[in-house]
Amino acid sequence: MDSDSTPSPSSASPFDMVSGALGRYIPPGPAAAAAGSAAQRGDAAARPREQADPAPGPQEQILGAVNLDRDLRITRCNLDPPVFAGVKAVPGSLFVDLLPPWDVPTVTRRLRQVLETGEPHVARVQRLRRSDGSELVVSMSILAAAHGEGLTVSLIAMARRLHLYAAETAIGTSLDIGETAQSLADSLLAWGDVAAIDLDFAVWTGEAVTERKPGRIRLRRAALVPDRAWPDGYVTPGDDLPSDASRLLAQAIQRDDAAQAIVIPDRAAIERALGSARLVRALVPGDQAAGVACIPLVLDGEPPVVLGVAEVWRREGRSFDDGELLDLQELVGRTAQHVDLARQHQREHTQVLALQRRLLPRSAGDTIETASIYRPAAPDSAGVGGDWVNSFPLPDGRTALVVGDVVGHGLGAAATMGQLSMEARALLSAGLAPDEVLEHLDETVSLLDDAESGLAAGYSALGSTCCIAVYDPVSHRVTLSSAGHLPPVLVPPGGRGGPVVVRPHPGLGAEFALREPFDVHAFTAPPGSLLALYTDGLVEDPALAIDEGIGRLADAVSTVHPWDALEEAARRVVSAVAPGRQRDDVTLLLARMIGYRKGDTVTWRLPARGDAAARARTLVSALLRQWNAREATRDSVLLVVSELVANAVRFADGPLTVRLIRSGQGLLCEVGDTGNGRPRLGRKGLLADSGRGLHVVHGLTTRWGVRWTDTGKVVWASVAM
Repeated sequence: MDSDSTPSPSSASPFDMVSGALGRYIPPGPAAAAAGSAAQRGDAAARPREQADPAPGPQEQILGAVNLDRDLRITRCNLDPPVFAGVKAVPGSLFVDLLPPWDVPTVTRRLRQVLETGEPHVARVQRLRRSDGSELVVSMSILAAAHGEGLTVSLIAMARRLHLYAAETAIGTSLDIGETAQSLADSLLAWGDVAAIDLDFAVWTGEAVTERKPGRIRLRRAALVPDRAWPDGYVTPGDDLPSDASRLLAQAIQRDDAAQAIVIPDRAAIERALGSARLVRALVPGDQAAGVACIPLVLDGEPPVVLGVAEVWRREGRSFDDGELLDLQELVGRTAQHVDLARQHQREHTQVLALQRRLLPRSAGDTIETASIYRPAAPDSAGVGGDWVNSFPLPDGRTALVVGDVVGHGLGAAATMGQLSMEARALLSAGLAPDEVLEHLDETVSLLDDAESGLAAGYSALGSTCCIAVYDPVSHRVTLSSAGHLPPVLVPPGGRGGPVVVRPHPGLGAEFALREPFDVHAFTAPPGSLLALYTDGLVEDPALAIDEGIGRLADAVSTVHPWDALEEAARRVVSAVAPGRQRDDVTLLLARMIGYRKGDTVTWRLPARGDAAARARTLVSALLRQWNAREATRDSVLLVVSELVANAVRFADGPLTVRLIRSGQGLLCEVGDTGNGRPRLGRKGLLADSGRGLHVVHGLTTRWGVRWTDTGKVVWASVAM
């Protein structure tokens, strides 16, 4: 092969490719002579150019390359373009010797990271030291050499307009406020030695940005570059600026006409403006800082609104000229829109998380212990989805456990999530069975998706899933229905866990032809049992079958000891099962069944005869004496039970069931029958023949209601102890 030929793409190293590109852009003359001297040194990039190649002007000579070994020492270099004059890249020396001292730790860490992982690090704005003490701003990319032999560092000298273009393309790629501010600070470093971004506190919280009077801005530091150890007292990212500093900056940048850039040219003027040694320590980055340009981030409007301020600090002898200030104002001005977009995204993120936290279980009562985990797929609002869990005691002493997964992300999914959650809670509290509740939710999703609401808003909840379980602490039975949701995992006391057998069903809002009645699954959950409800993000992993993921969850829940704190156990289960690379929201609800103590519940079966009320009073009276109930409580309970039994005998058929439950909240009286009529409290007078009993019950109880069973209904009433 001809020694002057360019290596093929398959065999060329990154250094050869970068240097080859450089060779084509070196014009005849002194640069070519430099290339010839490089050829004598054996650099691959110094091969003669073909005469047909164009010879661009000196302003285009911006590309250089440096090859490093695994000890980060320079082995070859090609920094021949005039723009790199004074950058002494000597073979055998450390590459970090070309850097300002404060950049050495960060760049060293990035170099070693590329060595270890092989993944390139592209386009970092960096400074190089020249031999005369000045600095050159470059865009630095780090590439792994072939076969792990070292690194190639590509350097592009950043001409002013080129850097401005690169900065504008880099900023705004994230909707995270901190990342947006950091990108701006990194870009501003091309114009100074230190760059800081301070944002109004309202931007951080996502609040609406409104007009503010001068002096009312509260600033928090969002970004600071370069990354180094700063002295005590200096304001670093996450810190609030002192109130008098915020007031001072507000007066400087927020005027009656429009916010303008402020330049303080020397150290003496800076100290006079700040007025105190404390503010100098908080705001001035070291003794070398001698001048600062403060450029406001302004949101266009009538009047303009200041979102914050960018600060660019320089050392002595480097004043800001008009062209540089125009570039700074142009860059910061274009960034303000990205900052406001991030603020709006933060506001949505905060609203969604607040709604989800409101739906998280707080207390499930004395008969069941619950713990829940919610982990969004991403820290920004784009990753906040429609997963939700809820557990709450029902008025009749049972406990509802609900988990759902609404299609989509953001406020559309959050609004649907909140509506479905609240509707499910209301219907369950009204006594509807889980399958009946799902029928209503199915209809709700269909209505939300019609042309006038859901689709017009650009959001569809069709296909959302939900699973509802209701635990009876007396019979220790769980009644469960599912709409397209993955099956819960049940772990009996001292046994191994496994998924509950649930017949598959389409998600909510399925087409009419696909709709089938929701099945009801009933199973026993003795005290000490664990029930795990979850969303698919916990068990779905591209590397595993879904059944295997559910099996891993069952194994993890089976390791929970009866004495383990449930909150800690839930976190441990999620850590063990959740995919390493999380693609969806992860939600888990763990419920440990406790139930009532055996002596706190009594059930009697009575025939529906005329003497049933008297028989019930006798049995209940004896029990209340055994429970040492107060006399006033005994009188109220006896009257309530008598009225409920008499009402059942009058309007229902079949045998009656009377159950009394003692709990920390009071006494729960239940009377079940085989009738399907719903008792209603009318507006009739107390002397009317019909409905008088329910008025008596209503006056003596804290709450009463009806729930429906397979064989009829149960009327319950709660009496305070």
